[in-house]
Amino acid sequence: MTQSWGERTRYWRDRLFVSVRGRATVVTVAFAALFLTVILVLCMLLVRDWLERREADKAERTTERIVFDVLRGRGGPPLTTRPDESSLVQVVSPDGRTVLAATPAARDKPPLASADLATGTLLVDQRTCPASIPGCAWIFGLRVVNASPWGPGAMVVTAEPLPSLLNVWGLPLSLVAILLVLLALVAWWTWHTIGRAFAPVDRIRRELAGLDMRDLRQRVYVPRTHGEIQALGETVNGTLQRLEEATDRERRFISDASHDLRNPIAGLHMQLEMALDEAAEESRPLLRSALRDTERLNDIVMDLLELSRLDSRAPQPEEPVDLAEAARREVDRRGDGVRVTARLEPGVIVRANPVRIARVLGNLLSNAERHAESSVEVTVRRDGGTALLEVQDDGHGIPPDQRERVFERFARLSESRERDPQGTGLGLPIAREITEIYGGTLTIADSDRGARFVMRLPLVPDGG
Repeated sequence: MTQSWGERTRYWRDRLFVSVRGRATVVTVAFAALFLTVILVLCMLLVRDWLERREADKAERTTERIVFDVLRGRGGPPLTTRPDESSLVQVVSPDGRTVLAATPAARDKPPLASADLATGTLLVDQRTCPASIPGCAWIFGLRVVNASPWGPGAMVVTAEPLPSLLNVWGLPLSLVAILLVLLALVAWWTWHTIGRAFAPVDRIRRELAGLDMRDLRQRVYVPRTHGEIQALGETVNGTLQRLEEATDRERRFISDASHDLRNPIAGLHMQLEMALDEAAEESRPLLRSALRDTERLNDIVMDLLELSRLDSRAPQPEEPVDLAEAARREVDRRGDGVRVTARLEPGVIVRANPVRIARVLGNLLSNAERHAESSVEVTVRRDGGTALLEVQDDGHGIPPDQRERVFERFARLSESRERDPQGTGLGLPIAREITEIYGGTLTIADSDRGARFVMRLPLVPDGG
């Protein structure tokens, strides 16, 4: 399912500004941006000054050499330069309007000097961007006051083109690109490093989320970092150890209490039956009521004992069980009250304990009979790679918001209390516990009328 723009925006906002990893990355990038901006601006100024100074020195050396040669009588037309000197050299008239001589690269170009030479300026030393050459250049000029081959007052002007990096936005844009690359590296390094640091914490969180309260023997991963995260893992495992011991004590208490109560309840039940056979007519209703309470107490004790076994995951022998045959036996044991019909596909084999599977079927059928108006339908069939059991009644059904509540221990809906005041509220929770032990699910599905309980269990391969 594709996410909307708003959902993606909220997801990344939470990743960046809610999580510790995101906040740390944002803060680190912000400080790095401030620090790197200052450093790069200073570097930009230094680089620009160094490059300009280098070109200015080259233009100055070229101009001074030509002027000195002229003054010593060794220079004159044609105007030439050396390989290590600037190639753009002009001799400009005193008024700055006419080019008297030029090197080949500077011929047919207007005067390079932008200063008003007519005012008698003796020295030109500046950065300028004349239209006659691409980009900008450093201009250096000296006026030859004495006589020269070009007449008195002529000015020798040299232009040294500046690197394109210094032209207008070249250097700033380059530094901005470098800044963005560095910030991206800082962000990636921070995100990656903090993610690796928190990886053990995330693993501990996932393992804790996957813990089953019915099996607390599991322990979380303890990283050997000799720091706070290792201490966290050890503390969690210590807490789980104490919780497991407390839960085991509770289970042993329930199991021992249930075992100890069975004999007195059985003895009381037998005595009440004997008393009922010998009692006077007026005492029989009271004895029958006491006998029903004893039976209900025995059911509660048996359910608690079964829950204790399920919670402790006490191993029970498993074998291939024909789910259709087991359902047929349970249906045949039903009385003459509600009509139970069965649609059973043969050869639906699951691997489980036969007694526990019989208990699941019995609990589901008993529940359906209590809530049915006139009939219950049992279906066993294959559904892909799973065995499917459906038990549906024609009663009032269960509201969707109450369907999970019926699987809570001792939870009973108002209709259940009215129809079966003596119930324990443990039948359906036991049925789900047994189903999940064998890798299956027990849910309540939608139906046109009544409640439809659906149990799924893995099929035994090839039915064997």
